[in-house]
Amino acid sequence: MALKEPQLTAQAPRSDILRAAFWMLGAIISFTSMAVAGREISFELDTFELMLYRSVIGVFVVITVASVAGTLGQINRRRMGLHLIRNICHFSGQNLWFAAIALIPLAQVFALEFTSPIWVALLAPIFLAEKLTRLRGLVACMGFTGILIVARPDFATLETGVILAALSAIGFAGSAIFTKLLTRDVSITCILFWLTIMQTGFGLICAGWDGDIAVPSLGLLPWVVLVSLAGLCAHFCLTTALTLAPAVIVIPFDFARLPVIALIGAVFYGEGFDPWVLAGALIIFGANYLNIAHESRAQATKPH
Repeated sequence: MALKEPQLTAQAPRSDILRAAFWMLGAIISFTSMAVAGREISFELDTFELMLYRSVIGVFVVITVASVAGTLGQINRRRMGLHLIRNICHFSGQNLWFAAIALIPLAQVFALEFTSPIWVALLAPIFLAEKLTRLRGLVACMGFTGILIVARPDFATLETGVILAALSAIGFAGSAIFTKLLTRDVSITCILFWLTIMQTGFGLICAGWDGDIAVPSLGLLPWVVLVSLAGLCAHFCLTTALTLAPAVIVIPFDFARLPVIALIGAVFYGEGFDPWVLAGALIIFGANYLNIAHESRAQATKPH
């Protein structure tokens, strides 16, 4: 099931824009909740164990929702190679993201995560047979500049958390590209089913290779459940918003995650506000917005 991009900004009904804003509020709350829960869980479970329990819960959620919606029949074993590559990318990106959250300020992780669409623009010519235009080259340069400002790397002692957060964005980009390939002839239910099934297997192998899988304490269990549900809710809210309004409207709402998580980091974890992170994130956002606005105009001028 492929999503239709709504008409360009000026043609989007005001009521739909307000509804999209409501759904994006849900996405911001969900993404932020997942980050906070991931930070809390990191004190007791490693990232592989977290992904294992998150995926197991996800299997039950996907099967339950698909049963209620009557879409279980859409699950099949077509394109298993693509499913495997897509889920390796996502599993890697998500693990790196959770690891980074435990090591560096939350706002810095979110800022570096926003480079994922830029990596999509760079990798699309390889995997989606799309042209690498001058604009995409400019977007990539802007994004790289933003990364340098956010990370301000000292290459002699480069922070591990910064490296992990930057690599997670590449993993998420790979996941997005292969998801796009899958949605050409595979249903969302089927994609989510194999996502949770395969990542349960990956989590079991990676967490259990040493024969020691930690069991979350009762006090930690609500955080584990929150991570699983928040992740599913975040992507559902974001997808719903994109069906109501163009990406040029939706993406600026998503950027609001950064000041929200910066405030939470300052209040609950004593993380100081770093103006350089905000400055770099603004450049990254500008690159994303420039690319999305151009792509939206190109789609609007195509004959239907």
